[in-house]
Amino acid sequence: MLPQLEEALAQTPSVEFVAVVNNLGTLSDAGFPDGRLVSWDELLSGDPDPVIEPTAANDVLLLAYTSGTTGKPKGAVHTHAGFVAKVASEVAYGFDITPGRTFCWITDMGWIMGPLSIVGTHAAGAALVLFEGSPDTPDLDRLWRLAERHRVTMLGVSPTLVRTIRTTAGAAVTGVDLSSVHVIGSTGEPWDADSYDWLAGEVFGGRVPIINFSGGTEVGGSFLAPYPVEPIRSCSLGGPSLGMDVDVVDAEARSVRGQVGELVCRQPWPAMTRGIWGDRERYIDAYWSTFPGLWRHGDHALVDTDGQWFVLGRSDDVMNVAGKRLAPAEVEAVMLTHPAVAEAAAVGVPDPKKGETVWAFWVPRADGDDSGDDVSAALRSMVAAELGKPFAPAVVHRVAQLPKTRSAKIMRRAVRAAALGEDPGDLSGAENPEAVDDIRTVVAGA
Repeated sequence: MLPQLEEALAQTPSVEFVAVVNNLGTLSDAGFPDGRLVSWDELLSGDPDPVIEPTAANDVLLLAYTSGTTGKPKGAVHTHAGFVAKVASEVAYGFDITPGRTFCWITDMGWIMGPLSIVGTHAAGAALVLFEGSPDTPDLDRLWRLAERHRVTMLGVSPTLVRTIRTTAGAAVTGVDLSSVHVIGSTGEPWDADSYDWLAGEVFGGRVPIINFSGGTEVGGSFLAPYPVEPIRSCSLGGPSLGMDVDVVDAEARSVRGQVGELVCRQPWPAMTRGIWGDRERYIDAYWSTFPGLWRHGDHALVDTDGQWFVLGRSDDVMNVAGKRLAPAEVEAVMLTHPAVAEAAAVGVPDPKKGETVWAFWVPRADGDDSGDDVSAALRSMVAAELGKPFAPAVVHRVAQLPKTRSAKIMRRAVRAAALGEDPGDLSGAENPEAVDDIRTVVAGA
């Protein structure tokens, strides 16, 4: 990450000090041309017992940036007492972490799950496993070997990573001992049932609960999460996290059950962001302008008749087809059941008759037939049969990749912009911004 760091430092003269770990063994003194960069070894040899500065409860601890799925990443301000109190309780009670256990979450450290892993695990007195590189290098079995080698007790993944493993040749997990794992963590996006059930049933034999954890960078943890001691329905988020007064409401802010609504929080909580760094107006507009006195998180959610909670995706992404709301996850979940499909994205585009119509894009499995066979027509029929003909995609395209954030979330706003030939806006949070041009090319050639 040093080249990216040096590029950032050139734009931020206010930074006074950076400690760099020479983990690759390739740096010499000449590798630190900027006086602000100090090697970790030098730092320890000069002052092995640094003075710990006292801090107030509301002093700024860190700036955590959102992933950029809905626009330019926002710098959420977190404080010392609030963030620690929230993540310590969640790692201990939500993921059953205690002294003697080992926590490992497959995450980009720039995402909120990185600080959560570090602070929460150490607050609980447990061991934390970090790794470098990508979980698919040198192959997708790295994830299982990592868990086996370090006797990981809580393994955190994303639905995208699990889908990738499942739809790749050699997805059957054999020859590794995963008996140490007794909790699976998951966050980042909605699950599809097939991938969830494959992980829970085929990989872990139904013995390991999947703690489907939903909150956000600005939350400093979760709004919703089940607990290992309770029954969990497939893909469910269980219910409200400890101390969280969350609800699902309609457009008039009335609490609703059995129908899709907006996810809100009715009271503050310890780790609630103190604002967006340098942009108070954006903070007020993003979270407080829709429902007076309620935090609107920007997710569509559902509480079913049994009291199980489900998040269906970003409310900004929800489509309005002939007066009926349709979440992208509903369309994508159907498409992902086809054996040729590795990933899928559905977006709404303007339509003179329906108001909006569905356009869908899919990425073929890595182990699939690369002869060019296109199952787009079959996917359209599957969605029509499952959700109803009015919701069948008007357009279905096979593409090589979908634009994602570095935390593996699909950037549907960028997909939609590419489909319409519009400016996708800020892509600084994208892992693969070139995917936008790939989609444009496919649409233009159709």
